[in-house]
Amino acid sequence: MPVSILVEHPAELLAFLLASHPDTARAKVQRWLKYGMIEVNGQSLTRFNHPLVTGDLVSIRDQGDTRAQSQLPSGMKILFQDASLIVIEKPENLLSIATESEREKTAHASLTNYLRRGQAQRTERVWIVHRLDRETSGLMVFAKTETAKTTLQSNWSRAEKRYLAIVEGSLPESAGVVKSHLDESNPFKVYSVPRSEQTRQAVTHYRLIRKNSNLALVELTLETGRRNQIRVHLSDLGCPIIGDDKYDARTNPARRLGLHASYLQFEHPLTGKILQFESPLPDVLARLL
Repeated sequence: MPVSILVEHPAELLAFLLASHPDTARAKVQRWLKYGMIEVNGQSLTRFNHPLVTGDLVSIRDQGDTRAQSQLPSGMKILFQDASLIVIEKPENLLSIATESEREKTAHASLTNYLRRGQAQRTERVWIVHRLDRETSGLMVFAKTETAKTTLQSNWSRAEKRYLAIVEGSLPESAGVVKSHLDESNPFKVYSVPRSEQTRQAVTHYRLIRKNSNLALVELTLETGRRNQIRVHLSDLGCPIIGDDKYDARTNPARRLGLHASYLQFEHPLTGKILQFESPLPDVLARLL
């Protein structure tokens, strides 16, 4: 685990590190920064003059941790971790968890390997809390203990989850709510259908952020977390997500699905503290608008 120090007075990052480690050579402290070994509130920083404020938590990862993180799949980033949980940015085209046809190339397997430092005999592991579609990028939370997993999943309906999507066509209104009952019985595709004992209601709030002649950037907030919910509802509105040929998209200008999990807010499973994380729209999508 990283060595963590609480900031008691405002200071610049390098000055704080030098003051809190008086027996460590300045050159070594500068190497900590250069090689991404310093985290502030769970986020890796390299800028020596980053301003710290009272209450910030500064952590120093060991070199084994840094090497392990460098072996994560391309585009996968660890934004925060402590003894209970770990928050990542998942790249597109990476499974959340193993399937019958793919066991190793998943976020779950990559994080397990990261915690074990690549040593299969070690016993560290992570537990899945929620999932993102393989084609979707963005924020994901994994638990590092079974107790944390149970607590997070029990309260997951209260977590605030927002997504950004680039869609074709024009929304019927600049903001609104989509409600439907989803049939999830088909493993390959989900449909909005009349309510029955086999369906579950899905509720999606949408808000137009920006638009050009062909595409629109939409923010989506979920009340429910059904499989493919956003993709189905945007298709139902006549505005499928770019690159989503499964749900009737006609274009694929970014050569990927235009959906990104951009915001998460939830209670820490141990402390009850509110945690917030944001992830900007990937450049390949942002450039389209």
